[in-house]
Amino acid sequence: MSFRLFLVSAGTATCLLACTVGPNYRAPDPPAVPEWKDQAAQGTLADQKSDPDPTWWRSFNDPILTELIEKGIKNNLDVQQAVVRVLESRQSIVTARAAGLPSLSGNASYSREQLGAKGIFESNGAYQDLNALANRLKPLDATVPGLSTDIVNGGTQELNQLALASNLFQYGLDASWELDLFGRVRRSVEQAEAQSQAQSEALNDALIVLESEIVQSYVQLRSAQALIASQQENIKAAEQSLALTQRRQQNGLTTELDVEQARTQLDDTRRQLPAYDGQAQQAMNALSVLIGDAPGAVDEQLRESKPVPPIPTVVGVGVPSALARRRPDIRQAEANLHAATANVGVAVASFYPDISLTGNIGMRAVDASYLTNWASHFYTAGPALSLPIFSGGRLSAGLTLARAEQKQAALNYRATVLNALREVEDALVTYRVDRASRDLLQDSLDSAQLTWDLARNQYDHGLASFINVLNAQSTVLADRQALVKANVQLVDDIVSLYRALGGGWEKPVQQLPSPDVSTSPPLLPAALDRLADPDP
Repeated sequence: MSFRLFLVSAGTATCLLACTVGPNYRAPDPPAVPEWKDQAAQGTLADQKSDPDPTWWRSFNDPILTELIEKGIKNNLDVQQAVVRVLESRQSIVTARAAGLPSLSGNASYSREQLGAKGIFESNGAYQDLNALANRLKPLDATVPGLSTDIVNGGTQELNQLALASNLFQYGLDASWELDLFGRVRRSVEQAEAQSQAQSEALNDALIVLESEIVQSYVQLRSAQALIASQQENIKAAEQSLALTQRRQQNGLTTELDVEQARTQLDDTRRQLPAYDGQAQQAMNALSVLIGDAPGAVDEQLRESKPVPPIPTVVGVGVPSALARRRPDIRQAEANLHAATANVGVAVASFYPDISLTGNIGMRAVDASYLTNWASHFYTAGPALSLPIFSGGRLSAGLTLARAEQKQAALNYRATVLNALREVEDALVTYRVDRASRDLLQDSLDSAQLTWDLARNQYDHGLASFINVLNAQSTVLADRQALVKANVQLVDDIVSLYRALGGGWEKPVQQLPSPDVSTSPPLLPAALDRLADPDP
């Protein structure tokens, strides 16, 4: 009853006295930027009234690209490593919470002890005292025969019995509970939860990077295939020019110089083709690795040439104030700031006393048969107090360090926000400029094509030299390739804009599997086939 009363009283005192020291975390205000500054956001290229599409890659209307991204989300090794780090951080929360809960452990032991008591008795003269007592009692032997001898023998036997080795059997329960009166454990849990949130945001950021890299590699592949197709058309045009000059030379209408110039143009055009083949193969190798497979895994699926995905007409960019809630790197920086703030509370709590309730109960006997006898029980219970008095400046240094880390995390958060705003503005500028440049390049190609047609017509009728045809042809061939590259650059600009806006993690992460970390090493393929619930 007294022990239960002690526990109830201690629990009541804990509820009345418990407090949490240190600063309480307050989320930073969103960036005070009302709208994007670039003309792209003010015109028809971007829409500030709608948020970015979480599955923005679907706007390219390419089923193969969508399939590759879904495979990458499930199988990419970098993402899988990020998932494992999230699992680790969640177990850290469990560990931190366990520090504030009662702990109970069982114990059992057996020992055989020889204390060397006989030597202690001899060194303290116990046997001599018995002999002296027997000598003083010898006059009584006349009344009680053998009394002195019995006393000496009996005392000696008892001393020898105490000096023998003995067995000690023991089992019981140990319990302890730290009364978190000043919130050290609660701040530790808060810190662990914030660190776990930071790892989750790192996973989200890894998803965005993966999706953008898959799209960029896919666009590079289609770009190389488009450049190959364009270059093959250029080769046909150069072959036609060579055939034309050869016929005119055979008919005496032109010189051998024109033929050789046309042949040189054809050779230069053919020379560029192998480089585009290499670019296409490298892009397929990159896509294979990004989806968690060996190079060559997607070659059969992607070898057939497809056009470069068309860009959307308008991109939803939302408002700047929503960027901090959407970009994982900003959310990660905020979580790190939260963890650093909680760590200040942990450092402050270290200056306060730690109070714990401890107790143990069990059975102890020198004979194993008495371990079930209640007479052999023992117990101890009571509070324990630990108060820091002198630590050589360790606690003060720890608090100063924690506050410095909090300040650094706050500055890092602000720098991350500003950098994110800059990246979006830069992406809008690049998208707007490259789109205008692409439109002008299309006009230039149309004009160059018309110039080439006119030059060939005049050359056929002997009204112009072949150098005019070659110059016009070179301009057309170069503009064709440049237009393909400009369209690819626009897709890259869109990908960079979506990446800067932070979209692409909201929905995929909900279906993201996690590798089983309880059996095989995570790098073995079998470990990636076994999925586990990421919740602790």
